[in-house]
Amino acid sequence: MAEETPIPDLNMPVETVCYIIMKAKEFDVKVQEDDLNEGSDTADDAERDILADYAGDLTLEELREAIHDLNEDHQVTLIALSWLGRGDFDISEWSDAMALADERHRGDSVNYLVGTPLLGDYLEEGLAAFGESCSEMAMGHL
Repeated sequence: MAEETPIPDLNMPVETVCYIIMKAKEFDVKVQEDDLNEGSDTADDAERDILADYAGDLTLEELREAIHDLNEDHQVTLIALSWLGRGDFDISEWSDAMALADERHRGDSVNYLVGTPLLGDYLEEGLAAFGESCSEMAMGHL
């Protein structure tokens, strides 16, 4: 029987990761404003601003600020967690993911993370590898 690898320490509060996940998912559903015009329905046009991705969008600013407000170690942890969730690493390679994220992205973490498509999904999958979930926090947010 193979010996199970112990789950490493995440090195940041799960609640913080969950907050970033919620902000990233809010941003991920945004679409380019031009894309909203395709198949437009006059009855729904008044509601489309909610989904529009435009300059000065508060959803983007909230996500950027939430990541920017973290210390650099936590920003690097988010990058490694996104890679874990994307399948680039598995939980047994966590220290390698952290080392690579630290080497490549220290100082430019905010732009890298905000520019990652499906960031919220990747972070959520990465968190699941640690045996953690945001389901309780998400229920309180709804």
